[in-house]
Amino acid sequence: MSLSPDILAQLDAQAIEVPSWAYGNSGTRFRVFGTPGTPRTPFEKVSDAAQVNKLTALAPTVALHIPWDRVDNFADLRKHAEDEGIRLGTINSNTFQDEAYKLGSLTHSDPAVRQKAIDHHFECIDVMNATGVTDLKIWLADGTNYPGQADIRSRQDRLAESLATIYERLGDDHRMLLEYKFFEPAFYHTDVPDWGTSYAHTSALGEKAQVVLDTGHHAPGTNIEFIVAQLLRLGKLGAFDFNSRFYADDDLIVGAADPYQLFRIMYEVIRGGALDPESGVAFVLDQCHNIEEKIPGQIRSVITVQEMTARALLVDRTALTIAQEAGDVLGANQIFIDAFYTDVRPDLAAWRERRGLPADPIAAYTASGYQEKINAERAGGTQASWGA
Repeated sequence: MSLSPDILAQLDAQAIEVPSWAYGNSGTRFRVFGTPGTPRTPFEKVSDAAQVNKLTALAPTVALHIPWDRVDNFADLRKHAEDEGIRLGTINSNTFQDEAYKLGSLTHSDPAVRQKAIDHHFECIDVMNATGVTDLKIWLADGTNYPGQADIRSRQDRLAESLATIYERLGDDHRMLLEYKFFEPAFYHTDVPDWGTSYAHTSALGEKAQVVLDTGHHAPGTNIEFIVAQLLRLGKLGAFDFNSRFYADDDLIVGAADPYQLFRIMYEVIRGGALDPESGVAFVLDQCHNIEEKIPGQIRSVITVQEMTARALLVDRTALTIAQEAGDVLGANQIFIDAFYTDVRPDLAAWRERRGLPADPIAAYTASGYQEKINAERAGGTQASWGA
């Protein structure tokens, strides 16, 4: 089974946003490891992100995190990205690293703390206006560690009020994307723990608010593709954060733990029409490269998403529907299995070569000398790190 011209045409339009923080140093709560050539500024992060797109044509935008990527002049950063052949993407807020947010941010019982968090989101919207970006992504660490620590219902009321205040500041072409996570750093309850809570809040806010699905933010055994199908059915899936997990929110290379899960997710994306750029669903990586090389790690990630998308496009949906309606359990499952086990890598290598790209982007990056160049040029200064 090979990729048809129709499938290749659909892949032509695929775009996967890379995160600026993937190019900085990261690690665990035990240790953050430094590496040669690590960016020292948001401008250098953007330059590194551009290498992924140059070699794959899959990553035309880079997400920013505020305040990690705060600069004196965002118009300059926007121009730098455009000069490198990419654009700035989603603006991610940060209400989890300030001392004031120890007991919450948008849900905090103190109005002054809530206003501080709201003002931070207003700053993010100002950055959106300065960069031409349309998406504001909100992930909250808000929650509690012990039963009785705080009133769960009151926190939901305060969250709804805070989100509504931020929502009112959005421009006509802006979107608010609300991410959920079932635990960590809060361990008893998280204020936005699941897709239903995010859906409830975004539905109450209006059409400009949608749900973000991070593939690492679910309990073991969760059927993520069901959530994808349901949110698409409801018209509320705004974006993905792609990564992979073995135990918790590991932020590993997407597909590393369970490529078949990624395949199943991409099938529901296709089934729900979300592969069409007009759907508005954004595909974003949210990964940290603790021990592997960062730029090759991002290259591997976007290629993996493309590979699983191609395999999902190979599912014979006509034959599948016939088997499903006939109650042919094994036959329907075999159609899925056949598509998943098809090796699409030679076809995708040829797809790249037809576009003037290297058949093997990681090998091309290694041979380019870019890593050696930044290793030499970026000696000295303070390396960017997770949280900075």
